[in-house]
Amino acid sequence: MRSKRNIFQNIDWFTIVLYGILVLIGWLNIYAANYNEDEVWFSFSKNYGKQLIWIVASLALIWMILMLEARLFSTFAYSIYALGIAMLIGVLIFGMEIKGAKSWFVFGGISFQPSEFAKFGTALAITKYLTNLKKNAGQFKVRFQAIFILLLPAALIMLQPDTGSVLVYAAFVFVLYREGLSGKILLFGLGLALFFILALLLKQTSIDVPFGLVMQGKLILIATVITICGFIYWFFNSRKRKLLVPLTIAVVMISSYVLSVDYVFDNVMSPHQQDRINELLGITFDPSGAGYNVNQSKIAIGSGGFFGKGFLQGTQTKYNFVPEQSTDFIFCTVGEEWGFIGSFVVIVAFVTLFIRLIFLAERQRSSFTRIYFYTVVSILFFHFAINIGMTIGLAPVIGIPLPFFSYGGSSLWSFTVLLFVALRLDGERMHIL
Repeated sequence: MRSKRNIFQNIDWFTIVLYGILVLIGWLNIYAANYNEDEVWFSFSKNYGKQLIWIVASLALIWMILMLEARLFSTFAYSIYALGIAMLIGVLIFGMEIKGAKSWFVFGGISFQPSEFAKFGTALAITKYLTNLKKNAGQFKVRFQAIFILLLPAALIMLQPDTGSVLVYAAFVFVLYREGLSGKILLFGLGLALFFILALLLKQTSIDVPFGLVMQGKLILIATVITICGFIYWFFNSRKRKLLVPLTIAVVMISSYVLSVDYVFDNVMSPHQQDRINELLGITFDPSGAGYNVNQSKIAIGSGGFFGKGFLQGTQTKYNFVPEQSTDFIFCTVGEEWGFIGSFVVIVAFVTLFIRLIFLAERQRSSFTRIYFYTVVSILFFHFAINIGMTIGLAPVIGIPLPFFSYGGSSLWSFTVLLFVALRLDGERMHIL
């Protein structure tokens, strides 16, 4: 084991300071969200008291990570991944159901969410796999096996079900892209999402529009998509005479996809997911029902104005108008009490962290460390973008925490482990030739 002196000499203190700032601001907002002027000013039974315990425990966890040999994370990457898979299977059998999802182990008064640990294990496993291959991530075999590593924990989490945690695994696509995955794949994925939304909008018009016109709209959508795909293929492919086969395949696949949207929406998605999607797309407007959380969040953020109402002065916060204000909707506390200025500072702090992590990734001599850094950036950015998007109505409410801000020991420890393992690996960069 290397000396403590060398470890702390090489660690990136700028990132640690950013981490500390985010955790501190997050705790202050959890305190504000739970503060009651008629009660004692501090209590460990409140969320802010429990979160403070988790923060202090995180310091011990950070110390343990920094004391470990960096190579252990590479050596035991698949073992940690397998442990995460075992825990996901175990929670389906022995876990406790909370809010409709069997996602938690409960030991006395302490609850633990295995899906948070599984992200870390998956990050190590996909990093180890891509490092050992020493091949381009764009190759079909590599893509298939890498996607299997990602889909296995995602499928187990879906059985709980916890849709928000499942969608986080889509963030790993950006890691594959950095390691050579073709940009066409990303465009293809975005195209599928766009077609799903358009087909869904056409589906919902069937309430007021005759069935024949709805089908006519879907056929126009299919024809438009096929025409665009055909033009792109013809423009970029030199073998223009062989257009018939790929065009035929495109007709079948796109038609099946667009026409299957109705079935997926009606039979696969749960009613509350349908309501939230309809609310997000503006198909329905139910501010007292499915759209209540987002509507109240917008009111809270908007009421903060430019400078905010002041610490502990938020009325939406104080009187609990926004559900889950310590967890999923913690950002609306920032907007109400600290205003546009405070929200801007928080967003700048997160963006600075992402840029710093990308900078650290690109200076690595070890491909394992570089790839792992990108898994961390992808996970943190996905949580950041979706969580804030939820609070302002730009993303569906899928229940994922804001890193280092939202109340919860499992999420705080998960993000802390992800980040400080990366920093521990970065501390070894000078010892790698």
